[in-house]
Amino acid sequence: MADALMVVPAAVLRNLADKLYEKRKNAALDVEGIVKQLATAGDHDKITAVINLLTTEFTYSPQSNHRKGGLIGLAAATVGLTSEAAQHLEQLVPPVLYSFSDQDSRVRYYACEALYNIAKVVRGDFIIFFNKIFDALCKLSADSDSNVQSAAHLLDRLVKDIVTESDQFSIEEFIPLLRERMNVLNPFVRQFLVGWISVLDSVPNIDMLGFLPDFLDGLFNMLSDSSHEIRQQADSALSEFLQEIKNSPSVDYGRMAEILVQRAGSPDEFTRLTAVTWINEFVKLGGDQVVPYYADILGAILPCISDKEEKIRVVARETNEELRDVKADLAEAFDVEAVLSIARRQISSEWEATRIEALHWMSTLLNRYRTEVLQFLDDILDTLLKALSDPSDEVVLLVLDVHACIAKDPQHFQQLVVFLLHSFRVDNSLLEKRGALIIRRLCVLLNAERVYRELSTILERESDLDFSSLMVQALNLILLTSPELSEIRELLKQSLVNTAGKDLYVTLYASWCHSPMAVLSLCLLAQTYQHASDVVQSLGEEDINTKFLVQLDKLIRLLETPTFTCLRLQLLEPGRYIWLFKTLYGLLMLLPQQSAAFKILKTRLKAVPSYSFDGEQSKRTPSRSPYQFLHHTKDGDITTDGGYSHNGINFAARLQQFKQMQHQHRVHRKTQALSCKISTTLPKEAQIQEEPMLPQLSDVATSRSSKRGPG
Repeated sequence: MADALMVVPAAVLRNLADKLYEKRKNAALDVEGIVKQLATAGDHDKITAVINLLTTEFTYSPQSNHRKGGLIGLAAATVGLTSEAAQHLEQLVPPVLYSFSDQDSRVRYYACEALYNIAKVVRGDFIIFFNKIFDALCKLSADSDSNVQSAAHLLDRLVKDIVTESDQFSIEEFIPLLRERMNVLNPFVRQFLVGWISVLDSVPNIDMLGFLPDFLDGLFNMLSDSSHEIRQQADSALSEFLQEIKNSPSVDYGRMAEILVQRAGSPDEFTRLTAVTWINEFVKLGGDQVVPYYADILGAILPCISDKEEKIRVVARETNEELRDVKADLAEAFDVEAVLSIARRQISSEWEATRIEALHWMSTLLNRYRTEVLQFLDDILDTLLKALSDPSDEVVLLVLDVHACIAKDPQHFQQLVVFLLHSFRVDNSLLEKRGALIIRRLCVLLNAERVYRELSTILERESDLDFSSLMVQALNLILLTSPELSEIRELLKQSLVNTAGKDLYVTLYASWCHSPMAVLSLCLLAQTYQHASDVVQSLGEEDINTKFLVQLDKLIRLLETPTFTCLRLQLLEPGRYIWLFKTLYGLLMLLPQQSAAFKILKTRLKAVPSYSFDGEQSKRTPSRSPYQFLHHTKDGDITTDGGYSHNGINFAARLQQFKQMQHQHRVHRKTQALSCKISTTLPKEAQIQEEPMLPQLSDVATSRSSKRGPG
């Protein structure tokens, strides 16, 4: 200290702390001259003493004017040192950096000015303090005083010039600081950071692209800034980096892919669009490097396919197609389970377009990696079954395509049918709204006969009689009306002359017994008219209820459809098809006379040639057996119908099977009625306040028929 006081006159020190700027400036010039003389003489010890004096007595002084003078003095000393200033930087720079956080804005301003002058003198040697200077400038860029901000901008430009021309700058040491600062929300700081990123990226010998994953998320975060200028700057920087990625032979796609996946779900539209655009390029350029991240990328892209913004939807769809076209090898770390899990999760998406693409992915995975996918069948089957209730027909059809692909194997086929029936059982609305669509589509994809055989086999063992009856009625209606099942209908029409038709008839009959109308429909379709007549005759009083009459009404109307054209033409030959007439007249007798179905069937029967059953119904064979009737084949030849058996079909056994099943249904209905009666029984006093009891089923049937009126 004494050496410094001897070198620097007291008047100079006094003026250096004066409140007037001009006096401080003149004093600084004196300090510059003194230091220059000492430097020329090589007396660096005294120079060090002068710098210490300026630091301790001035820049760290509690008096603001002293601090201002000290900063000007340090800058002047640096100018006086000229080329020898580098060896004193450890003393010169820290006090100035300390002053950047001074409470007095004028002190902060002079600190910027001082560091600017120091930097001009030392240039490249200044780099050793770069991180500290950058951190200080980062804070000053958001200073509350506009003059300080302006001074900081001038200093910032000079530092950028020094860094771009320096070969000592260490990007490795700088990146951690940059990564830390990228999360700052202040708009001035954000502009400052984007500016530095762009400048450093423009320097040929600085590899900013290699460190892009460290600050990429921060840049994407700026895309949603409220300032248009910041968004524009961030977008410009990202566009430049994307172009570099396209031209670079070596890029770390993996770390950046993780960031892009997160940003693709941003609530900000511009951020989502930019992220999806980057992902699109990564899928095209990344090759094997991106394969381990396919699941994450797919999880980001599928929701974007349904984005409200059209530009995002277009890019997302293109990316999705690019992903699906890449035939990744399992050896390339392609995670089938992860991709399958993403597809399964997106099948439950609220957006239809996303659900559709997720199902396309499910099909793609099954086609390419069937063995691996089937290992996780238990994980996806429940989701696929629930998707059958989707409000979109297109989604349901795609779900069925996936189910059909899974069911190519026999064990999975049976499992599918079992699960399907279970879904119908627990959700009657699914059967009502989607049942026909599901069954028809599966018949197209998996062979109609195979599907119906399996359904019938399972329903035959079904313990829930109400569900079995409902399911059989639905299957029967589909069988009689769907174009997709025309081959089955033709096969059943050959039941009396064809082994395959006979086998199918017998298989269906076992479960069709759950519904009298289904059995009658099957008999009429298969032209087993005598057995149909026997079924009609076997019906008891308890069987003729409202549900029965509703089903009978449907059957009569179905007889007028193209499916039963052959049957209607056979009515032109009463002598050959006596059992057909007996069946139809039997049905006519069961219908209420005022019902529309009664009038439809009666009108049809009146349209055929006049015929009396008296002369034809008792023709016997030479054996005179009362249970042997003449059977006329389709080509007109008369063959003997051996009692209740024909072409291997034991009709007596079938009739017994039908009666037993109907007996089970009667018992079940009685049990239900008794249970309902017990649960609704109330004390006599309470019954007075109750509403009148519902009419009996027979009353309902009469009421329904009377309300229909003349057809």
